[in-house]
Amino acid sequence: MTQQSHEAARHDGRAVQTDLTRLLKRYETALNTSDLEAVMQAFAADAVFMAPNRAAVVGAPGIRAAYLHLFEQLSFETSIQVEEVRPIADGWAFARTRSAGVVKLKPGGERVEDANHELFILQRTEDAAWRIARYCFASTLLLRR
Repeated sequence: MTQQSHEAARHDGRAVQTDLTRLLKRYETALNTSDLEAVMQAFAADAVFMAPNRAAVVGAPGIRAAYLHLFEQLSFETSIQVEEVRPIADGWAFARTRSAGVVKLKPGGERVEDANHELFILQRTEDAAWRIARYCFASTLLLRR
């Protein structure tokens, strides 16, 4: 690889990191505002959402239903910190994040601490936008007895 191609690859890697960090911040905002349409804009049409102790949800209709149910049951006050972003192939990257905050249960408004680590696999779709292709997370809180 020439010096020029190394420089181009570094620049492209920084651009990908910036684009993906922006996408994840938009996703964070969508969660915190219970904005279903903004959540759906973050996901690819054939995305997969994997929540702990649940079957994988495949495709936009299922993801829409899952988030609609979430937003009916709770609201988020969370912050997502991007810890790592790596391009892995042309049009593909992953991001490792951690989140912390609270969820407010509906009805009643009980506030419950929430903290997770997440793995996003992201894809540049046909419209040249980065979208979440695969998403899984796990709690980092100890179970309370």
